[in-house]
Amino acid sequence: MTYKMIQVGSGGFAKSWCRDFLPPNVDDGLIEVVAAVDINPEALRNAQEGLGLRPDQCYTDMQKAFRENKADFCTVVVPPAFHEHVVDLALENDMNILSEKPIADTLTASVRIAHKVRQAGKKMGVTMSHRFRQDITTLRHELRSGRDGELDHLVCSNTCAQARVRPRVWRFDSPYSYMVDTVIHHLDLLADLGGAKCDTIYAQTWRPPWSEYVAHSQGLVIMLLENGKRVTYEAGHTNAVGLHCWGEEYIRAECDKSILIMDHGRLQRVKHNASAEGPSRTGYWEKSKNRQVDRQHGEEVPLMEQRKWANTWLIEKFVQWLDGGQPMETNVEDNLQSTAMIFGAIQSSQTGQPVKVQELLDRSHREAEAK
Repeated sequence: MTYKMIQVGSGGFAKSWCRDFLPPNVDDGLIEVVAAVDINPEALRNAQEGLGLRPDQCYTDMQKAFRENKADFCTVVVPPAFHEHVVDLALENDMNILSEKPIADTLTASVRIAHKVRQAGKKMGVTMSHRFRQDITTLRHELRSGRDGELDHLVCSNTCAQARVRPRVWRFDSPYSYMVDTVIHHLDLLADLGGAKCDTIYAQTWRPPWSEYVAHSQGLVIMLLENGKRVTYEAGHTNAVGLHCWGEEYIRAECDKSILIMDHGRLQRVKHNASAEGPSRTGYWEKSKNRQVDRQHGEEVPLMEQRKWANTWLIEKFVQWLDGGQPMETNVEDNLQSTAMIFGAIQSSQTGQPVKVQELLDRSHREAEAK
């Protein structure tokens, strides 16, 4: 079945939706884009050029677009503070929703949205694109395979220089907007790689004096998952040099039988070397040298191959869900976990104390239900 959809947002990052993410799914006959909405008329050119929409299919008035075009679902690719308004209008018009992350700009609003969608009997997915990249998907597959034994802990580093100089257009209007807008991707994929919900999170975030942003652009996070696995995460977006920028992160999975190392999109397996074990002082430096040789001669893990990745793949997953398949992994209810992690990290940074993520989310649910 081909599902009719309305694209809400066509400027900024939504340009990639119009030109890159949606067209392959249109070509596959999964979706038909019947209209596009953006408050900036110039941005609607992306919808016309990327999706082949006529000018009369492009709107600056969302209510009019929804009223004049019958659709099965809409996308939400606008700033997070406006997500709830789009969701409300979509539900009023009997539509399902596929939204960019985060669900909303606050945890309370995110929980409220999930409750509204559930009460309306509709489906809502959230595009956590980085979890579904080629390299991350391959790493997840290897961890789930059992070839490396039991996972002990994960280490991730994402270091860039992009937040030293403020670009002309960016949404940094609060000290924690960078966390909500970007770090949420890494906390989401790390908990997924670890295989469990986050139990406790502790974070310190700050803004160096050489950053032009209002937002905290540096951070250190420790997570304890419900299955006992641990995660450490470094976010440095105001560094002198970008060593592990977006798509080039360093992730190390320490397992019983080997170490999986992802670095700049390359995945490597370094197997346990029993001959290099032992606390004996005899031959210590030689054994240390052997360990370094092991790292240099690790086994290259081929990346998985398929036609679609990230948001393009997630659009297909959403359509399969609409077709009666299993809920996409990042459905709105499950994605509340990622939202709770990020707001738990913010609370931890504010108070200097660890935060129990599930308790924080439970309180938000009770508050939403009471209203």
